[in-house]
Amino acid sequence: MWIRRYHPAPDSAVRLLCLPHAGGSASFYFPVSRSLSPAVEVLAVQYPGRQDRRSEPNIDNLPSLARAVLGALDGCLDKPLAIFGHSMGATVGFELARMLEQERGVVPAWLFASGRRAPSMPRDERNHLASDPEFIKELQRLQGTAGNILGDEEMLRMILPATRSDYRAAETYTYVPGEPLSCPITAFTGDEDPKVTVEEARAWQNHTSAAFDFHVFDGGHFFLTAHQSRLLKTMLDQLQSVSSGAGPNRSGR
Repeated sequence: MWIRRYHPAPDSAVRLLCLPHAGGSASFYFPVSRSLSPAVEVLAVQYPGRQDRRSEPNIDNLPSLARAVLGALDGCLDKPLAIFGHSMGATVGFELARMLEQERGVVPAWLFASGRRAPSMPRDERNHLASDPEFIKELQRLQGTAGNILGDEEMLRMILPATRSDYRAAETYTYVPGEPLSCPITAFTGDEDPKVTVEEARAWQNHTSAAFDFHVFDGGHFFLTAHQSRLLKTMLDQLQSVSSGAGPNRSGR
């Protein structure tokens, strides 16, 4: 099962689809779901290869992962759907938004891109080819995996295959130029994130013909955990503008 509804909100005016980072799982978004419900119904995506889906094969190609998520959205497009993705999830969200618009004629209500450089800003990264010890150092550097897990050999054996597969997907992704999205984009980034510079994050503005909003927070790659309340307030305000019909204000240029 791809979609998790931790706090069903059938009367919400808009849904928010949340896509995890590399090595992440749907449960990362449980606090987001709790905070935004019932105004926004959060749909958290569970990728294969982890937790209760760990017996399923990993998907190590971002467009293929986006297409698989697209196939799981049947029945979820009867009201406005916004997309949030952190790190790798932001690029998956971008590819998904493209597919929705180009193949389904559905323009997402919003795309929220967190902790990820714009698709048109590539880097030569090869962490997925590193030895296990070096790969674990990379995870520790980003501070996204609990220290007790990184020190537990049994837990490591469980999470490393999916995490390495996600890194392979993110690091081998190739942006195919095309028309910008028709939905507004809000980009969030940390000012000390080793995976993305402020200017690489600001370049998300080139991927929409609609409104663009940009927020820089103190912190590294997982700045969003320390600034969750501010980030969620921004998102809620923008999503409520969708449900009220007020529309977004163009900013961040």
